[in-house]
Amino acid sequence: MKSKTISIRLVEEMDAQFILQLRLNTQYSKYLTEVSENLDDQINWIRNYKEDERSGIQYYFIIELNDGTPCGTVRIYDIKQDSFGWGSWILNESKTRYAAIESAFLVYKYGFEKLGFKKSHFDVMKGNVGVISFHKKMGAKQIGEDECNFYFEITKEQVELARQPLIGKLQ
Repeated sequence: MKSKTISIRLVEEMDAQFILQLRLNTQYSKYLTEVSENLDDQINWIRNYKEDERSGIQYYFIIELNDGTPCGTVRIYDIKQDSFGWGSWILNESKTRYAAIESAFLVYKYGFEKLGFKKSHFDVMKGNVGVISFHKKMGAKQIGEDECNFYFEITKEQVELARQPLIGKLQ
């Protein structure tokens, strides 16, 4: 799937080193689950993930500039009857100006159009102020919280309303 400056594609084993570099960089992974530093562990994780992908359990994407340069990751997971979760969202210094919004809209497009869901749910760690603000500006509604996280939900209609004023910039 492609947007104005970036695209997303499903992860392959060849992406293990790039993913590991992102996940081990504390600048990018501060609000993500820790991973093993071992490249073989990352490759094995991707092999196991590919089974989940084939089964429709989760989808893990590399975010790339339209010239093929990888600049991030994002994942759809926690698929429920009427909703999909997403996260593992990282963008590095190679990203374009609108890569965050473009990648979010591509995730929603995949979840709503390709997978057929009407809403999405996700959690954000409480200290991740920029991402919380981003989701609220998109129209996400906070539906709960615990000690560490805020929980959000957004509908297909809310995403479309957020996208309308940006169409010229993102196409």
